[in-house]
Amino acid sequence: MSPAPFRAAAVQVPCSTSNLGAGFDCIGLALERHLTARYTPEVSGTLGTEYTGTLAGLGRGGDGAAFGDAPFNLLTRAFTGRMRALGVMRVTGRITAHSEIPIARGLGSSAASIVGGILLADAVLGRAPDPMDMLAIATDHEGHPDNAAPALLGGLVAVARGEDRAPVAFRLPLSDRITFVYAAPASEVLTPAARAALPPTVPHPVAARGLGRMAALLQGLASADPTLLQLGLLDELHVPYRLPLIPRASETLRAAVDAGAWGATISGSGSGLIALCAHDAAAAVLAAMEQALAPSGLAITSFITAADPEGAHVLQQEQLP
Repeated sequence: MSPAPFRAAAVQVPCSTSNLGAGFDCIGLALERHLTARYTPEVSGTLGTEYTGTLAGLGRGGDGAAFGDAPFNLLTRAFTGRMRALGVMRVTGRITAHSEIPIARGLGSSAASIVGGILLADAVLGRAPDPMDMLAIATDHEGHPDNAAPALLGGLVAVARGEDRAPVAFRLPLSDRITFVYAAPASEVLTPAARAALPPTVPHPVAARGLGRMAALLQGLASADPTLLQLGLLDELHVPYRLPLIPRASETLRAAVDAGAWGATISGSGSGLIALCAHDAAAAVLAAMEQALAPSGLAITSFITAADPEGAHVLQQEQLP
């Protein structure tokens, strides 16, 4: 396929927090921090990239005309992989991307990059996006769908698998009375290390308690019920094993609750921590989490945010930043 049919396109993808306590590997929530990626066609030359924000340093210009020369970056790899799958063996032009999503901090930066690359490729070729198709592709890239699903669909999302193990994602009710407070020390927790910290098996009573807590979590998220949220954010499957990987994590979670949060837990696999609270308590919870993390001596990334209801989407010209 020649470069002529390629069109300029831009996409935006939200970050996501997954697990949320008892929702291990099944529950994800899109939040209002975004990655924006744009493709500009060129008739001749190479496929160049320019990445800024938290992606700075992951892309470089003049990556070579062949996809095999693309840099080791998930967005570029997902874009070029999707183009190859659609029959495009060579493309010229330029990808520029900017991200507000902290990397390796439990906010689905990898999933956002993968989803962004897939969606951008479809937009460049004028294809209508198919969220379930994109979810399957993203899961093949990342191995687990609980960040890609909310990044694609927006809002609160559950992922279930049938006998064929294919992921099926669907939206769940989420109360607009819940505010989310995020704080992370400048300490990376890479997903492979976080998964390696987990035991290979768990006793049946532990699994059964987790199922009950997940039911409480979902009803609490739908109704903003503090008692149910506190119960649903309890976990025995992953949180106890990952807390030691994050400096001052236990102290920070306690500080959030003491300051008025309904509950707090690890965001994804860390190092980010996330608290759920009423709108008017958010500032106090944020200050308490920052203060609790301060003795670590590490830089802190922190903010108050809300759910992103839209998910990944193609930007129109008037929406371009």
